[in-house]
Amino acid sequence: MNTSKTAPDPSLVVEMRGIVKRFPGVLANDHVDFELRHGEIHGLLGENGAGKSTLMNVLAGMYRQEAGIILVNGEPKNFSSPRDAINFGIGMVHQHFMLVPSQTVTENVLLGLDDPRFFLRLPDYDLKIAELGERFGLKVDPRAKIWQLSVGEQQRVEILKMLYRGVDVLIMDEPTAVLAPQEIEGLFVTLRAMVAQGKSVIFISHKLQEVSAIADRVTVLRRGVVTAAGVASKGVSRQELARLMVGRDVIFAVDKKPCQPGEIVLDVRDVHADNDKGLPALRGLSLNVRAGEIVGLAGVAGNGQSELSQVISGMRECKQGKVTLGGDTVSNRTTLFGIQHGMAYVPEDRTHVGSAPNLSITDNVIMKKYRKAPISNRGLLDMKVAAKLANELKQAYDIVVPNVSTPVRLLSGGNLQRVILAREISGLPSFMVAVQPTRGLDVGAIEGVHRLLLSQREAGAAVLLVSEELEELLSLSDRVYVIYEGKIMGEVAIGGEVPDENLVETIGQMMTGTPLEQIRKEGVASHD
Repeated sequence: MNTSKTAPDPSLVVEMRGIVKRFPGVLANDHVDFELRHGEIHGLLGENGAGKSTLMNVLAGMYRQEAGIILVNGEPKNFSSPRDAINFGIGMVHQHFMLVPSQTVTENVLLGLDDPRFFLRLPDYDLKIAELGERFGLKVDPRAKIWQLSVGEQQRVEILKMLYRGVDVLIMDEPTAVLAPQEIEGLFVTLRAMVAQGKSVIFISHKLQEVSAIADRVTVLRRGVVTAAGVASKGVSRQELARLMVGRDVIFAVDKKPCQPGEIVLDVRDVHADNDKGLPALRGLSLNVRAGEIVGLAGVAGNGQSELSQVISGMRECKQGKVTLGGDTVSNRTTLFGIQHGMAYVPEDRTHVGSAPNLSITDNVIMKKYRKAPISNRGLLDMKVAAKLANELKQAYDIVVPNVSTPVRLLSGGNLQRVILAREISGLPSFMVAVQPTRGLDVGAIEGVHRLLLSQREAGAAVLLVSEELEELLSLSDRVYVIYEGKIMGEVAIGGEVPDENLVETIGQMMTGTPLEQIRKEGVASHD
């Protein structure tokens, strides 16, 4: 590679040239070039595993590259730690926040700094941090404890930590993953305010719509290689970005046919349950799902969604209330009881809960059928019949794999999800609960999962779709419940191809704890 000195481009604050980063068995970044200009928001787009976060961890001093150079304002730099990167004006806000819950906002911002060294006058620093927040539109009480703050407010604290340290380049890693719609819009306002004051932002995401809305330019990675470098976001369509991400054309329109829901299949009434820490996770929650409809459950992560799916499937104790499936009580019964009564379950953790990683595709797809003929013959497994079934499902569900003897731990996320869906759907369930079924998948795999869920709806099954992707819920669901701190804030019907803004606004408010009755009473937003 030619690294001869040339006159630096004054518009560039960061240049990464020929970056190579390897992990055992994986080439995460393959001679990647990346440029960031002064005063821009640069979207870094790619499917999970494309190398986005790895590249930015190199820039933020978390990793050392094997090859390539980093230039900051035209000068070559070597970072051996995140502190080195911060000293040169580059800071990163990670997807999972690094805050101390029991300390105040100010204490978290000051944590790790050399100044103040001996005497800490907290009121003085409270004032400084309040002024900094006011300047960039990051309103948060400096004296509040972290545990008292919403997720959106905690993210503001992470940004304040970087701004207080004087960074000029802020890297945001999947910043909208845990935010409600209003919080996302507030984040965008903050980022634009930062850019207006001369900062530069790198926005890592796999969400095409958000990148198109916020970024000035976009760089796309696919399998560690740049497929588009610094293109203007306004000059490239969502379809083209998707093709650059996954290497083929992707259909975004969801073909959801009109439906006439039948009888109630799943009925959840006044359910109470604890989380893994023994604290209340569900507090008198009630909902129902009818035959031939998809019902969405919206909410910010950690509000009881996982616990609800586990109570329904028999994996968690129901402390009070009950869950019925087709009129039969399934709460506090075994998972086998639910399976025998027509339940399918697509868990959030597809690797450790949804599959047996070291077993083959064949073994995984017969897990719910091995007790019955023709796979079971007088108490013995007929592996020829099992392999035949697995090959039929491989073909029908487009599972890309050399053969059905392959251990599922070797599959990509999208192919593993297809294996799980093939197993669950081939049993012709009357009810399915699908928890985050497209999390971590690229736009191509998401398209396939959506088709399979809609096929279940058309076959007359009742589907409960638990997702943190509001766009996904609005495009697939017939009705949406919103959960907050283990309670249902309200229920709205979904109609039309494009949900109106009032509906999105209403759902967003419920996701942050405002009951639907209060929203309608105050007239802030309404939707019938």
